[in-house]
Amino acid sequence: MSDDASDQIAASEIRDIADVPAVEVINTVAIHLLSAAAVKCGLAEDPEGHIDLDEARKLINALAGLVTASAPELGDHHALALRDGLRTVQLAFREASPIPDPPGKGPGEKWTGPVN
Repeated sequence: MSDDASDQIAASEIRDIADVPAVEVINTVAIHLLSAAAVKCGLAEDPEGHIDLDEARKLINALAGLVTASAPELGDHHALALRDGLRTVQLAFREASPIPDPPGKGPGEKWTGPVN
């Protein structure tokens, strides 16, 4: 592929993302974080091969920060669904962890508060 063709494809992709509403971009990123966290917490079809709680903690922290910071911009419909998903992976993390975090110290709880 020539440099000109690569530049045209890159320019096309930039124009495309420019047309995407912020709410859609935020939701897409949140869903990717949520999906990855779920797999790392053992919620995949083959959980033994994918559980990595250190990675899950990082993903859940990032998701919690994103959801908390963007909730006012997303509106109730989108924010509620993301919060539900976040809570689900936080609880899955707690269940998968051999050593429980103290209340309020689990992944994402800095932003969400303790999850029960």
